[in-house]
Amino acid sequence: MATMVQCDRQYPVVAWTTLPRVRTVEHVPTQSVEAARDTRDAALPGFAVAAIREEGRWRCVRMDPEALVDLDAAITALRGLRSPGAVIGLLDVDDEFFVLLRPAPGGVRLLISDAVAALDYDVAADVLDLLRVELPPDDDALDDPWPEGDMGILSDFGMAADELEILVGDLELWPDEQLDTIARRLGFADPLDEAVGR
Repeated sequence: MATMVQCDRQYPVVAWTTLPRVRTVEHVPTQSVEAARDTRDAALPGFAVAAIREEGRWRCVRMDPEALVDLDAAITALRGLRSPGAVIGLLDVDDEFFVLLRPAPGGVRLLISDAVAALDYDVAADVLDLLRVELPPDDDALDDPWPEGDMGILSDFGMAADELEILVGDLELWPDEQLDTIARRLGFADPLDEAVGR
């Protein structure tokens, strides 16, 4: 069952607490999440794409590069599409991690592939802020990446939470390769390739 999490930002988040996560950071001392450098004005490698399903077909459109550095910009862009069908935002940020976003009534569903990226990237810190997740203070706990968010974000398209968890945990794959796998699994690999110019 979904639980709406209220926050001070413009977009509350739907947190799905019953789904599995690779690692939890609950009930431990925490440190606030702030990126070490301000990346909001930086042009980062990667891509930001909106996948839109309408009348049983997928199409993909490129989003403004600002979506890679500012989560609010990404959410606003997705909501601005005003599609009657499903909309999924796919962010490949600096070839280091990815973010999935889905606008929902009264909120947004989120998944980030590497929570530790919040130490270096503002958009990742924004994701953890909306999820109300803070990183543990123990540096050893930050050595290995782990995902945070809604592992069931794609379950209504046939990609179950445990399947997505396995994909996100495959450290042999680059973030763009993980997103390509998702696109193939859901059926929009060709539209994604066209949107990113491959």
